[in-house]
This record gives sequence, structure tokens and C-alpha cells, in this order.
Amino acid sequence: MKFGKEFGAQMVPEWQDAYMDYNFLKTLLKEIQRFKHRSRPPVTPGRGLKRKMTLYRAFSGLTRHNHPPSSPDSADIESQVILVDSVQKNGADSYETKFLMSADEGGEYELVYFRRLDDEFNKVDKFYRSKVDEVMKEAALLNKQMDAFIAFRLKVENPQGSFDRSAELTRIFNDVATSAATLSATTPSGARASRRVAHMDVIEEGGSISNHEHSDESGDEPKDVNMIKPMKTRVQEQKPNSIVAIRPDPLEVLKNVRINNTIETPRSTIKEFLNIPKPAELNFTRKNLKKVEEQLKRAFVEFYHKLRLLKSYSFMNMLAFSKIMKKYDKVTSRNASKSYLKMVDNSFLGSSDQVTKLMERVEATFIKHFSNSNRSKGMSILRPHAKKERHRITFSLGFFVGCTAALILAIILVVRTRHLLDEKYKIEKDKYMENMFPLYSLFGLVVLHMLMYAANIFYWRRYRVNYSFIFGFKRGTEMGYREVLLLGFVLAVLAQASVLSNLDMEMDSKTKDYEAITELLPLGLVVLVLVILICPFNIIYRSGRFFFLTCLLHCILAPLYKVTLPDFFLADQLTSQVQAIRSLEFYVCYFGWGDYKHRENNCKSSGVYNTFYFIVAVIPYWSRLLQCLRRLFEEKDPMQGWNGLKYFATIVAVCLRTAYSLDRGMGWRVIAWVFSVIAAVVSTYWDLVIDWGLLQKNSKNRWLREKLLVPYKSVYFAAMALNVVLRLAWLQTVLNFQVSFLHTQAMVAIVAALEIIRRGIWNFFRLENEHLNNVGKYRAFKSVPLPFNYDEDDEKDE
Repeated sequence: MKFGKEFGAQMVPEWQDAYMDYNFLKTLLKEIQRFKHRSRPPVTPGRGLKRKMTLYRAFSGLTRHNHPPSSPDSADIESQVILVDSVQKNGADSYETKFLMSADEGGEYELVYFRRLDDEFNKVDKFYRSKVDEVMKEAALLNKQMDAFIAFRLKVENPQGSFDRSAELTRIFNDVATSAATLSATTPSGARASRRVAHMDVIEEGGSISNHEHSDESGDEPKDVNMIKPMKTRVQEQKPNSIVAIRPDPLEVLKNVRINNTIETPRSTIKEFLNIPKPAELNFTRKNLKKVEEQLKRAFVEFYHKLRLLKSYSFMNMLAFSKIMKKYDKVTSRNASKSYLKMVDNSFLGSSDQVTKLMERVEATFIKHFSNSNRSKGMSILRPHAKKERHRITFSLGFFVGCTAALILAIILVVRTRHLLDEKYKIEKDKYMENMFPLYSLFGLVVLHMLMYAANIFYWRRYRVNYSFIFGFKRGTEMGYREVLLLGFVLAVLAQASVLSNLDMEMDSKTKDYEAITELLPLGLVVLVLVILICPFNIIYRSGRFFFLTCLLHCILAPLYKVTLPDFFLADQLTSQVQAIRSLEFYVCYFGWGDYKHRENNCKSSGVYNTFYFIVAVIPYWSRLLQCLRRLFEEKDPMQGWNGLKYFATIVAVCLRTAYSLDRGMGWRVIAWVFSVIAAVVSTYWDLVIDWGLLQKNSKNRWLREKLLVPYKSVYFAAMALNVVLRLAWLQTVLNFQVSFLHTQAMVAIVAALEIIRRGIWNFFRLENEHLNNVGKYRAFKSVPLPFNYDEDDEKDE
């Protein structure tokens, strides 16, 4: 793989604008190369460069390494290509390269190259500085959280003997500090790793991340013997009493600390809405200790992940500058890379090791306090292994795809050989379509939605949309498109096998009814899916199932939970599955009050069924309306109010269309028409302009947006046209389109399938727009709520 592709693959997607523009710099080098080819005289044969024959060929550097390095003389200085200076711009350190060969032929091309190279380096260096400052502030905040956590744990473990425990902890601090001082005094000056171990020991006992920031930074000074000796003497003369004097009682921290209620529950939401005051005193229980420990563990894992990405950012950009300068030397036959890369090494990007030190301290603290000093266990949590593509998934997927195709062919052959579509089976066929088809259409709609979601994942990965971060999946547990396809085709095989088993159109001649076991197969399949969905055992993607159930619960209890993107994204998916939800209602009516042995039901004539026929169609839209109202209340964003009005208009339109489908009156038809047109126009505008961010007249991609992930603009225009067309699928409900060879239930299923396809297209461009918003704000991490809140922090906020 070429470095350019590898560099792009290793980028943090949300930081891609902050990386060096390697491809553009390569383009500039190609322009220099083309100019040199044009201006270079043609080489005549026989007048090439003659190499001096020698016994030692320079294929391995033998000739060069045998000569001692020569000191730079005036000739070397005169042949210097560039001079790199540090300058102040807008109060910040920047670097400027002076190209000394601009008078040469084609020098203006190289001058442009170095100007752009400086711009890229200053951009990278400034971004890296800002991110390092951020993580240092977060480290200080986590350090205070750890102090409170240790004191809280001591109070829980020994509530009566807090004074003795505090004295014991202070004594431990003193002993560790004294042993660390002795160790550093007896350590050779060149052993940097040993000094780090000494600091890590202190951190492990004290739970601190940045207590020794000053002493660690002093270790990065030039290792001159005269500078190290005074430091040793100072450490040896430092007495434990001085340490006791400056370290306060660890339990004193708890006087200014209270626990944050970071977990949203319906109870906490109601209390907040009623302005019920929160308890001011800490409750020292093991349950609270476990909650605090879990929250801090998540905070440390997220913080460590941020440090790893920041370290990767530094390394990849350093490597990119090295590669591009070597390419420059090769193209121009100059030797400028040495001077420029020396500047890169001496810059903050190349010389700062604050991130590396923080990583070591986080590892030491996490292993000590969250993994019981078990390093392998702690590191497995901090650095989860990348998810491997398993061959058995691919094999199983191919197997079930083949089974699905075979079962489809078998169903077609059974229908044809038994002549089930003949006129003599007209009554039985109508019974089947009215009673059995709605049961199986549920699985068809769910499988289609899963296939669309798998296609979404495939294209999100292809165009580097960080969907796992946007949805908030736990790293290593997100499902790939193969896993989703596998689940979809397994469900398709089970549903088709059930269909094939009860394709009979004739009753049993003796019992005068259909076979009960085969008639109950669809109900059994629904029960099986529900049991697997709520199964507590770690089988069949438990993490993904529980994530789905959590979001589903948040949708059902919409106003009582804080609204996150996965919650309203799932609610939007449910608005496209109204027909599937109605099929679940039909399951209850058909198997509860219908005569499934004779394939008969009176659901449509039941007032209760018709009432719930309205309710279940409105539930997804009502959930989205409540989510918008909750966000309007919390965020004070008027756009959420307009979005809520959009869903209210859709609720009215759905109710009117449902009323017209039950009572075919002209009045219902006109009113349903009017409100459906209003809802369709508003929803289409919201899809294209707000959710997708398109139709921007003044953008560089006219009528689209500034940034596009898909390189083909026609894809966006086609998607907009499809969205408009598929939005009008509801016209079938009002206009009563009839196709001679299609049953009414089949037409309803086709319209529902078209809406699911529209939703699948919507999903891709909605997450693309969200990803680009994250890129614009360099937002690559979720904010993790911390368990403790200091009173001084409240005063600062006020």
C-alpha cells in the first residue's frame, strides 16, 4: 500500500482537516517534476555520467561509513537550500522557511511548495498544541476525581475508623515518597525508564495522574552531569516531615464534594421537573461506590483512547513530513530534508512527550485502582483488541443466502405445481391473503430493513463515516454489515421455511380445519425472536441487542429520558415500520380472538381493534414529537419546536388516512388529501435541507453542500429525487390504486417496503451530514460524565 493511502486510512475521521494535506503537496511536487522534465535538455547516448569503479560499492553505505564525518565548511553553507526560522504570528509560535534557490530556473515552483509546506506544518503544530492543552486540563480534572474516589472508598470500607485510616494512608504516602527519593538518588543518570517507574509507584498509591508533572518535565532537560548532581542532593536531603506538612488529610476532600446524578431515569427527570432539591450529603454505600468506580473507569478508558489517537496523530504527521521531504529531495536532487526535518524534530510536535507520560500515568493509575494491580487485565480494558473479521461469519452468510434463494425457488415451484393460483382456490386464496399474509409480511419488512441497514454500514465504512462513534457503540462491540446480513438472512430462512410448511389451501377432509401446528408457526417464530432479543446470556450479539432494547425503552418513555442521537434515530426508523407494528397488533387479534384453525377473523369489525389501529400507527410519531419537546425544553433550540410541529402534522395526516381506509367517505378523502400533502411537503423539505444539509445555493457544489463524501454529485441529485418520489407512496392509500393481479394486502406491503427503502437512503445521508458536522468541530470523543462535583467548580460556573 502506498503511503498516501495508508496515511488516509490511519487518520482520525473527525480530525482529517487537521492532518497534513499530503496529496496536495504531492501535486505540487509533480508540477516541479513536470517543469524539470520540460526544461531538461535531451540526454544524448554516450555522454552519460561515468561512475568511478571501486572495490567497495555504496549499495550498503560501506564507502560513506568508512570516512569520518567532516565539519561543515563555507562551501557546505553556501550550498544550503533552505533556512527555517521560528517567528511569532498572532501571539503564537510559527515556522517560516526561506528558500535560498529561488533564482534558479523553476525556483518559483519550489517557493510555492515551501510556503504551502509551512502552512501545513503550522496548522498541524497548532492543532496538536491545542489538543495537548485540552488533555492536560482533563488530566488535572481526573486527578481531583481520583482524590475524591480514594477518600470515598476509604470511607465506605472503614466508616467508623476514618481517622486511623487517614493516618495510615498519610504514612503510606510518606513511605512511598521516601523510597522514591532514595531510589532516584541511587539511580544512574542515564536510566530514564527507572525514573518513570519511581513516579509510577507514587501515582499508584496516591491515585494521582499529574501530581509530579514538574518533576517529570525536569527529566527531559539535557543530561549533563553537573545538572543532575544537585538534583540528587536535593532529593536526598528532602525529609518526610516536609511531605507530611504539605499533604492534607485525604478524607478532608469529601467536605467539598458531592456526587453527580449522571444517570438519567424517569424518576430523576420528574424530580428535576418538579424542582425537588437533591440531597446535599454524600451517601457512603457500596452501591454508590460501585457506580462511582464504573463511571471513573469509563472516563479513564475514554481519556486513554484520546491520548492514543493524539499520539497516533503526532506520529503519522511526523512520518508524512519525512516522506514528503524525501520526495522533494528525490525530485529536485537537492538536500533540504535534513534541515527541515531537524526543525520538525525540535518543534512541539516532535519534541513534546507530555502525551506519552500521561499515557504511562493513566496506565499505572488504572491498573492499580480499577484492575486490582493486574496489568494484563487493565491493559485489555484500556486497549481493546480490534475486532477481527471471522471466516465463519462469511461462510455462514453465504450458506444462509443460498438457503434463502433455494427456499424462494421452492415456494415458487410449490405454488406452480399445486396450481394454488387457479380460480378454484379463489376463496382459500383470499383467506390466505387476509389472514396469513399479514403475519408473514412482518418478517419481510423487518428483513428488508436489516438489509438496508447492512448496506448503510457498508457505505458508511467505505466513505469513512464514523458511525460507531456517532451512535455511541462500545468499541469492539459494533456490528459490521456481514453480521447484520447474517441475522437478516437467518430470519428470512426461518420465515420462508414457515411459509413453505403451511402453503396448503385445502382443509383436512376429516377434521375440516387446517393443521394447528403449521398454523401456529408464525406465532412461534415471533415468540422465538422476542426470546432471543431479551435473552440475558452472552450469545447472539448481546451487546447489540441490549443497546437496541435500551434505545427502544427510551423511545417508549420519550420525555422521561435525555434524548440522544441513537434514541431519535431509532424512533425515525420506527416511523417507517408502521405497517410492521400494525402486523403485531394483528397477531394479538388473530391468535387471541380469531379462529386460526379455519383462517378466519373478525378484527376489522372490532371497535377495540380499530381504535388500536389508530394508536399503533401514531406511537412512533408521537415518540418523536415528545423527543423534540424534551430537547426544546433542555436546549432552548427553536428548530426542535419546528421539528415537533412537523411530526404533529404527520400524526394528523396518518390519523386521517387511517380513518379514510376504514370509512371510505368523500369528506375523509379530501381532508386526508390536504393534510397528507402538507405533511409530505414539510417532511421532504426537512429531509433535504435540515437532515441532509443539501440545497445550499451558494455552496461550491451548487444546490448541494460544501463538503461531500461521495465523489459523484449525481448520487445526491438521484437520492433527492428518489426521496421525493417515495415520500408520495401514501398516495396509494388515498387514491386507491388497484392492480388486477395484486391483492390489497400485497399492495399495502409493497407501499410499506418502499417507505423502508426510502428510510435506508435517508439513513446514509443523515449520518454523512452528522459526520461532517463532527469533522467541522473536530469532535472525535464523547463527553463522559464524571461522578464527583466540587463546590468550587459550582462557584466558578456561577
